[in-house]
This record gives sequence, structure tokens and C-alpha cells, in this order.
Amino acid sequence: MEMDFPVINMEKLNGDERGAVMDQINDACQNWGFFELLNHGISHELMDKVEKLTKEHYRKRMEQRFKEMVASKGLDSVESENNDTDWESTFFLRHLPSSNMSQIPDLDQDYREVMKEFAVELEKLAEQILDLLCHNLGLEKGYLKKAFYGSKGPNFGSKISNYPPCPKPDLIKGLRAHTDAGGLILLFQDHKVSGLQLLKDGKWVDVPPMNHSIVINLGDQLEVITNGKYKSVMHRVIAQTDGNRMSIASFYNPGDDAVIYPAPALVEGEGDKGKLYPKFVFDDYMKLYVGLKFEAKEPRFEAMKAMESTNPIATV
Repeated sequence: MEMDFPVINMEKLNGDERGAVMDQINDACQNWGFFELLNHGISHELMDKVEKLTKEHYRKRMEQRFKEMVASKGLDSVESENNDTDWESTFFLRHLPSSNMSQIPDLDQDYREVMKEFAVELEKLAEQILDLLCHNLGLEKGYLKKAFYGSKGPNFGSKISNYPPCPKPDLIKGLRAHTDAGGLILLFQDHKVSGLQLLKDGKWVDVPPMNHSIVINLGDQLEVITNGKYKSVMHRVIAQTDGNRMSIASFYNPGDDAVIYPAPALVEGEGDKGKLYPKFVFDDYMKLYVGLKFEAKEPRFEAMKAMESTNPIATV
């Protein structure tokens, strides 16, 4: 089944095959919620630097802390399935609307610089992808970026994770199953150590590790704005018994005060009956998500619907 996973060669968008590639992206958004990009415009040299320095940072600054956490929680000797801990070592970098990079004390200066450069490239790619989605959906160019904007622009940040070798991957997940709350997620994952899986047609499917690729997945907010035409999907990370898997997931999300609702062009002529999702402020959704991340998304949408009916939001 892995061979069927949608892999998009972005170079082909510039030639005779553009239509076929756009169809491939549309199909991936409707039926997978994930696709993998090759020749996306971010230099291989930059990606290699990011990978090298991320792995060095883990070894120098985080590995010992992770080992201490495992020991303190007794995770290396669990006997039954553990459903409240993830086997991962992570930290977060915020890029927009303002960066927190200078406030993180243990980042080496060369790592800071490389991650800053990488974030600029990822932001450009995210906005390019959003416009490709607009085209496929029949929305005007820039609609999704504008929908995410809020008063201060989008929230954009990266979760840098390492998934060290795990003695009992059948009992502890690297990262438990969830959908992502936000907008568009761009993932630079280890090309040697696998582990990422998505749920498709009731089966867990591997997201294939490929060198210098960027994996795209859709968050809950794109499901709402597209009125369910595109969907966020459950995914998880399986820990491995050997190999340390690197993962840099960058989240291009709506601004805190962005008002999210189905694009009128996608529910035209159907009135409120055709509108399958509520209208809400992104920050309200995030507050709810924090406690319900590892549960199904549908009750979150229902809770937002209930909030909308008691406290309607005007659309400016």
C-alpha cells in the first residue's frame, strides 16, 4: 500500500503535466489528507545542514534529559500499554508573528541561523501550497492566506522532535494518534528511520521516508474552511527499537483571533443547510484542543457549533 502514497514532483507544475499534478494534489487532499513533495524549491544543502545541526543539538543538549525522563517514569520497564506518554524528545520554535529563537538559551548560534533561514523557506512553500489548494477549490488566489491572517498575521512555528530507540514500541507510541488542530503542516522527517503512519480506510499506512522531501498534511482548520471537501486525518508515530528518528513539523496556522468558517464560495446556493461546520475564533478552538488532542475531532467541531449557537460571531 505504501507505493500508492501520493508523491508530488513540484517541478512538473512548470510544464505540460501541470494539470495532472494539480489533480494529484486535489486527490491527495480529498482522500489522504497527506502528500509528499519532491523538488519543492528548498535547497538540499540547507536541509542537510538543518538535519545535521538538529541531530547534534539532540545529542549535546537533550539526550541526557530524555534518558532521565524515561528513568523517572519507569518507561523502559513498562509491562502494559502506556496511553498517556509519548516516546519523544521535543522543543518548539516560534517564527511568526514574532520569533522566540533568541530566547531559547541552549541553541548554538549556527543552529539559530540555519533554522531562521529554513523557516523563511518553509513559510514561502506553505503560502505556495495554500494557493495551489485555492486553485483546486475554485477560491480566489490568496483566500486561504487571508482566512488565516487575523489581525497580526498567521501563527507559524516548528516542533523539533527526536524519537530515540524504544525497548517496547508495542507498548509505548512515539506519538499517540491525533489530527492536527491548525492549518497546513510541513514536515521534514528522517529519511533513514521510519515511524510516521496515517489512518486510511481503517488501516494504518506508512508515510514513506524520502530524502530531501517535505511531507504536507492538512489540519482541522482546512477541513472547516473547505466545508469538509478536504479533511484532516488521524496520524501517529511508531517508536522503533533502533535508530533515532528526527522530525521537524512546521505549523502554518491561523492567527489567534482569526475567525474560521466554511468559505462562502463552497457553500453557495445551499444556505446554512449546506454549511457543515461552525464559525469560531481559532484561539477558542486551540483552548479546547489542548485537552482533547488525542481524541476524535468531531466532538471538538460539535463543541464549537454549540458555542456558535449561544454566542454567534459576526463576519467582518
